Amino acid sequence: MADTSEIDPDLVRSYKFPETTFTYTERDVVLYALGVGACARDAVDADELKYVHHEDGQQFVQVLPTFAALLSQGSIGFDLPGLQFNPRLLLHGQQYIELHKPFPSSGCIYNKVSLAGLHDKGKAAILEIEAKSYEKESGELFCMNRMTFFLRGAGGFSKSSQPYSYTNYSSNKVSAVEIPKSQPFMVFEDCTQPSQALLYRLAGDYNPLHSDPMVAKIAGFSRPILHGLCTLGFAVRAIIKCICRGDPNLVKSISARFLLHVYP
Repeated sequence: MADTSEIDPDLVRSYKFPETTFTYTERDVVLYALGVGACARDAVDADELKYVHHEDGQQFVQVLPTFAALLSQGSIGFDLPGLQFNPRLLLHGQQYIELHKPFPSSGCIYNKVSLAGLHDKGKAAILEIEAKSYEKESGELFCMNRMTFFLRGAGGFSKSSQPYSYTNYSSNKVSAVEIPKSQPFMVFEDCTQPSQALLYRLAGDYNPLHSDPMVAKIAGFSRPILHGLCTLGFAVRAIIKCICRGDPNLVKSISARFLLHVYP
């Protein structure tokens, strides 16, 4: 539990995250595409080869829209004043992505990160962070990510009987989507590989929860679990293939909730 005397709401709300840069190459783009299953079942998949290979005279590989989640990955800090938690007990709860322009296959990005919310849930804390990623040279906005993290054991820091809750989300925040009761008009089946988490971690998320059996057991899992963003990449790749006619640029926003853990 966090020490209830350590968190100052005013300090938390005014905390400034450092601006960071992120440089990526075509190799990073290809590794990411392979990490989320592109061409895993068919090495010459007509819809997906473009993510890993220059086909039909194209000059560059195309970038999957969920690559946007990686741009601010190194910018996310959890060192808010007074907030104490065990990193092994952190879970990724939600991810929202807005895409403003297609990504080039290589580039340099700078990120502006801000606190979007902090909520005391008693036995846990919910931390919400917003990151806007800009092309460094032109200053154009590429994308915006909102991430929600569930910090087990970090709650109980409220100084009053009313649990502390702060948010700076706008009133037009995306609402939860209800699952239709009708049958789906499109079905796509895919399968992760046993080593999927080990491959996906090459995209830059080296949390041992996804690779170390002992860390996974301490966190309450029978074995390492798959990254939530890897599952998201599989899902959006399927949507592009089945509904967007293979065109990744038709995806403009993505909203996901990670309700349960996934084993590769």
